[in-house]
Amino acid sequence: MTDPYAQARTLVLLRHSKAEPPDDGPDVERPLAARGRADAAAAGAWLAKHALLPDVVICSATRRTRETWHGVALGMTGTPPEGGSAGPAPAVHYAADAYEAHPEDLLALVRRVDPAARTVLLIAHNPGISLLSALLDPERADQDGLRTSDVAVHRTAAEWAELGRAGSVITARHTARG
Repeated sequence: MTDPYAQARTLVLLRHSKAEPPDDGPDVERPLAARGRADAAAAGAWLAKHALLPDVVICSATRRTRETWHGVALGMTGTPPEGGSAGPAPAVHYAADAYEAHPEDLLALVRRVDPAARTVLLIAHNPGISLLSALLDPERADQDGLRTSDVAVHRTAAEWAELGRAGSVITARHTARG
């Protein structure tokens, strides 16, 4: 009998870290709050500790998600994402259409990932990111959704292009607080 997860893929869903409150500027330009920067680094450290270093990062193009990725990368490696790392650098894709995306839109981004990638990190916003987690694993998803800096680790035996409803079990959850 073969292990269905022997060739498993891991999808790590991360809701962006705590942002500054809205002001008169555009919502897409809201920066992380000080707590958000610390929480992003804590999320990266947790991912590294659990050997969840991504091959591919899909990140919403908003300022707070880009800053979250920067903090996560620092937490994983101790160096900025553009400054090298202990291991191979992931391919990072900034996706403007991940902002205010429906779960099916986020899933479409994941389905386009290179089939050779084993671990994908998706950094996005609520409600889409929480709804995607629930779509992938309706039984184990947190019914209250992901809070800022929450991580939901999904594993699947499916190819990225074939990932679908109830097709990926949650194997770990973590709320990063720095």
